[in-house]
Amino acid sequence: MTSWIDEEVAESQFADVRLSKRFKLLIERLAEGIGETIPMACQDWANTKAAYRFLSNPRVSEEDILAGHFQSTADRFRSTQGLVLVLHDTTEFSFRREHPEPIGSVGVVGGRRDRTGQAQFYTTCGMLMHSSLVLTTQGLPLGISAVKFWTRKEFKGTNALKKKINSTRVPIEEKESVRWLDNMKQTTALLADPERCVHIGDRESDIYELFSTAHDIKTHFLVRSCVDRLAGDGHHTISEEMDAVDLKALHQITVRDRKGQPTTAVLELRYRRIRVLPPIGKQKRYPELRLTVIYAHERDTPKGRDRIDWKLITDLPVSSPLQAIEKLEWYASRWKIETFHKILKSGCKAEESKLRTAERLVNLIAVFCILSWRIFWMTMLQRSTSDGPTPIAFTDTECQLLDHLVPDPVNARSTKKTLSAYIIKVARLGGYLARTNDPPPGNIVMWRGLSRLTDIVLGFEAAQFVGN
Repeated sequence: MTSWIDEEVAESQFADVRLSKRFKLLIERLAEGIGETIPMACQDWANTKAAYRFLSNPRVSEEDILAGHFQSTADRFRSTQGLVLVLHDTTEFSFRREHPEPIGSVGVVGGRRDRTGQAQFYTTCGMLMHSSLVLTTQGLPLGISAVKFWTRKEFKGTNALKKKINSTRVPIEEKESVRWLDNMKQTTALLADPERCVHIGDRESDIYELFSTAHDIKTHFLVRSCVDRLAGDGHHTISEEMDAVDLKALHQITVRDRKGQPTTAVLELRYRRIRVLPPIGKQKRYPELRLTVIYAHERDTPKGRDRIDWKLITDLPVSSPLQAIEKLEWYASRWKIETFHKILKSGCKAEESKLRTAERLVNLIAVFCILSWRIFWMTMLQRSTSDGPTPIAFTDTECQLLDHLVPDPVNARSTKKTLSAYIIKVARLGGYLARTNDPPPGNIVMWRGLSRLTDIVLGFEAAQFVGN
């Protein structure tokens, strides 16, 4: 554990060397007790108090905490070849507080009606986080490249402004949407090779400013479209032009319905390179662009799930059905950043923290981002690079203990141990059954197994110390 933590914090620079030491100790303790409270992870009052003081220190920010991990992400990026996917998404962290003002809010929600029939509204205490996850096209997460935290109060008045003028005329700098541009620019500056990056976002990222920014910094994007923009000579829209496109191919995929049962879907594929115009109110500020539009529409109406209807837009050229299918598969990888957010909330239990201010919570969640990436990386490592060397994930002591605790099947004892085999053993410690037809282990069994393995290693080392 110490070796990978050393790599992730090596480039971190704090205002005081003592803060650097405390940060490393804090991440070690939290890694050893994933999902535990700070007192439980720190074990004694001295370390617990030091952790609280670190998180509340005005000289510590999320940028300081994540600086080392960002650099490690860039190093892993440079060690790969070909295109990488940069997944962008926003998630909310909600907290139960009697006084939410020190943290902020993420919106107002309606509750039960009172005796007079009036709806009761409540302010949800919390914050939002927009993160960017760098991923190989094989699905291996290389790390986080950008993170932005905020609350609704920072953009108070934007909705009132939209009521007075058309929303497309509101400057992007005054909208929450500016986070998409900020993270794209930060990622581009960090990785320093924009031509290799394909930025992927859901329908919320269908912003013309994002298209124009990507064009200016010479990087690529692939987003799901929800705006029917003006196209061609400006007298028709994208959807009207796509209606005239002939069917290019049929693509069969397997999807799961609401009950988790696999079903087959046949998609009709259409694509075309189109001249796309900026919004009318911003045509003097942004240029027109030549973009590729891909429509994937399910041929039949399915039972037990929603009909697939994807409209994607990208700056990348598509000249064959195989290239269109490739872009569909890239967009389908977007769920991985949602999995990363799930690990933050369910594995690290970020929303269960009792810290009272936004600054402390942001610093804690930044630490959890590093731990969540590590868990996700371990999970996907087994699926994408299972024949890699074991030292990239496990120490010799961990391998010896795993061999002792989880014996190999009789027919596999003579073969050379692989990285995949040890990852499976960790998952089995977390409850994975490893039956012949079972899917690869998921994140839940991985973080359970890693927590158990950490406790076992600590017990083993303590026993050796007592014995000596």
